[in-house]
Amino acid sequence: MQSSDSGSSAAPIAPLQLESPIGQFLSQILISHPHLVPAAVEQQLEQLQTDRDAEKEKEEPSASGTELVLHRRIAEVKANERNKALEEILYALVVQKFMDANVPLVPTITPSSLDNSGRVDTWASSQEDKLERLHSPEAYEMIQNHLALILGNRLADSNSIAQISKLRVGQVYAASVMYGYFLKRVDQRFQLEKTMKILPQGIENEESNIEQVMTGTNESLKNAQTHPEMSSWPASDIGAGGIKPSRLRTYVMSFDGETLQRYATIRSKEAISIVEKHTEALFGRPKIVITPEGAIDSSKDEHIKISFGGLKRLVLEAVTFGAFLWDVESYVDSRYHFVAN
Repeated sequence: MQSSDSGSSAAPIAPLQLESPIGQFLSQILISHPHLVPAAVEQQLEQLQTDRDAEKEKEEPSASGTELVLHRRIAEVKANERNKALEEILYALVVQKFMDANVPLVPTITPSSLDNSGRVDTWASSQEDKLERLHSPEAYEMIQNHLALILGNRLADSNSIAQISKLRVGQVYAASVMYGYFLKRVDQRFQLEKTMKILPQGIENEESNIEQVMTGTNESLKNAQTHPEMSSWPASDIGAGGIKPSRLRTYVMSFDGETLQRYATIRSKEAISIVEKHTEALFGRPKIVITPEGAIDSSKDEHIKISFGGLKRLVLEAVTFGAFLWDVESYVDSRYHFVAN
């Protein structure tokens, strides 16, 4: 999506360029009249619903053979077009939420984005205060813990430069988007139960519960999947970060394994596709080579110079992207049901 400034070349407002007719239409509205995006989305969703209903009412031809195969192929193509449009509606709504918050998305990381020192994070102006305001206090405590896991003792060190695998940064970004999605999902339930005063016993009295929960955390982590950031980040690139207790963390620890797994799973294939495509648009397609032994050859993996402040900005953006993705997926599904039960 390109934003045009008078007297200068067009600057992108988001890394991913939308391709469907509906996506290109929404891109233009985002640039010229962003406040009209919700109304335009409503209109497009109504049209998608009309098209889907009309498709369902069509009867398959009674004849078999070529005619039936052609009919089903046409129906499949139309369904794929609707799914593509739906993906790009979700993306446009996420971009609009960043615009409403006056937080620019990090542009595509390319050689042309380097500054004189070779750093890629020329965009690393701090947006921390704006991003913090987009989350509840309880959720932001969890986000700080997430940052501590990734950056460790470098969390407060914004100016130091690291040379890090671009593939690894992309993996951490995608994992952080999924974490933000999960966090918004559980925080929504937490805030509702807090308002209705039906939080599980012991959550309100956090101090009495912290020691028990933190004692159980290590055991739970042994049985859980390794934290995605920690498994994908070279040990030399990060330090050991501490996890601070928080009410929302205590609440999440009260979930059984099945509930936790359900909340950690992105609900729609369209949202999963958006995470993949946005991450690839931001970092480029990774050059992965598999050796004859089946191992990943990282010799062709590009390394980038980036400040720890830039890394922090990337992670905060990714978590917020995930939270927004949960919001817009829920909103669109209420107008045009597409999320599987």
